[in-house]
Amino acid sequence: MDEIIKIVKDINEKKIKPVYFLMGEEPYYIDKLSDYIEENVLAEEEKGFNQTVFYGRDVTIEDIVSTCKRYPMMSEYQVVIVKEAQDLTKTIDQLDAYVSNPMPSTVLVVCYKYKTLDKRKSLVKNIAKNGLLFESKKLYDNMLPQWLKRVLSGKNLAIDPKASAMLLDFLGNDLSKISNEIDKLAIVLPSGSTITPDDIEKNIGFSKDFNVFEFQKAIGQKNALKSYTIANYFHENPKDNNIIMVTSLLFGFFSKLLQYHGLKDKSPK
Repeated sequence: MDEIIKIVKDINEKKIKPVYFLMGEEPYYIDKLSDYIEENVLAEEEKGFNQTVFYGRDVTIEDIVSTCKRYPMMSEYQVVIVKEAQDLTKTIDQLDAYVSNPMPSTVLVVCYKYKTLDKRKSLVKNIAKNGLLFESKKLYDNMLPQWLKRVLSGKNLAIDPKASAMLLDFLGNDLSKISNEIDKLAIVLPSGSTITPDDIEKNIGFSKDFNVFEFQKAIGQKNALKSYTIANYFHENPKDNNIIMVTSLLFGFFSKLLQYHGLKDKSPK
């Protein structure tokens, strides 16, 4: 996240690179940076003639390079954004010739999701030399609570530990989904609020008493009555408790349990 803050700071200070190659397993930060560049490099009145958005499935490298070599109209820069560039995997190396000598008046943003380039390739070396190469790595599950706290802190919100566990258990590690739900909460809750399980239930749409988090807890405590009660609630409310999502989260729960029982040292540390 510190790297992202620096990139945004540099853009705000007009320290703009001619090439931003955004790649990696986590699409959330790729989208965030791409959107920020799209919204902030050009003034609104400059965007009509100087901002182009391509999608990888609909464009060739030749089209991209040809557009990048144009001069801006009544603007310091033109912005060229290639979304879903992973669809150009077979031909992406053809971008090397342009990246080795990019137009200083063009800001090329390539969104290469779910994959990374081979760092030994000439393309990567030229991006690093003449532009910016950003790798968006997937967060491990144990990093999510701290990430959630940082994002909420930026919106002047905090979260109760149980509410945090509920939210992350329900949404998993999909940062985009989590961010969308946080945005909803930020709209309805007063600044400075601490998000509670009641807030999660009321605004996000799943029960604080009948959810996968409580289901796992009941199973772990061998509370048969509560386990069957929650399972029955899931059965009666299938739209709010997708069986695939529930099964996936339970699989994760039991996988962690098996890993724990396989440890030689089971101390809290």
